[in-house]
Amino acid sequence: MRKDATKMNINMPKLVHGLYAITDDYLTPANQIREAVEQALIGGAQLIQLRDKSHHKIYDGEIRLKLASDLLSLCKLYNKLLIINDDIELAKQIGAHGVHLGQSDTSIKDARSFLGNKTIIGSTCHNSLKLAQKAEQEGADYVAFGRFFPSKTKPGAQPAPISLLTEAKRTLSIPVVAIGGITQDNALKLIQQGADAIAIVNGVFATNDIKQAAAEFQSLF
Repeated sequence: MRKDATKMNINMPKLVHGLYAITDDYLTPANQIREAVEQALIGGAQLIQLRDKSHHKIYDGEIRLKLASDLLSLCKLYNKLLIINDDIELAKQIGAHGVHLGQSDTSIKDARSFLGNKTIIGSTCHNSLKLAQKAEQEGADYVAFGRFFPSKTKPGAQPAPISLLTEAKRTLSIPVVAIGGITQDNALKLIQQGADAIAIVNGVFATNDIKQAAAEFQSLF
């Protein structure tokens, strides 16, 4: 665990735990994202990640800045966390609770230097415990493994064994997030094997009732 962890804002929820809902540029377009995210928060989502991996950046420029600011205000209203995917500049500009970094994104060290000790930093570690151990040593506040099941968001991602979660919990002192193809039918398996949080895109935002879907996932905790 990072020695500087106590420097985080004591009024900010520090535990990465429960439903971690991730937005999608097609499922949650700019004119619908606020309502969709609020429904997820009402249902019980503990963290929201603003994610736009499209090549044409649907949430680009001033639209992206306004969306991020609006979502941060919404998360603060419900006392939940807003994580920005892969954009440390935007995270700092709006004062987001955290950022999530992939292996090809900004390094954890550089992100920490830029954002300071109060910002949560998460790291994608795919199916590698070694990457997770390295991320923890570099100062990550949580790590994410996956995909565990066939994923619509990342169909080409390498699979991760469920046993990885148990192994990670034995060796890491930071929260472990599971992602990839998680549904109501398989989520409990991941939680029982050690996942502190489950990160979900389609299972929440592609449903007809976002609030109900979020509530059902959060009830598993």
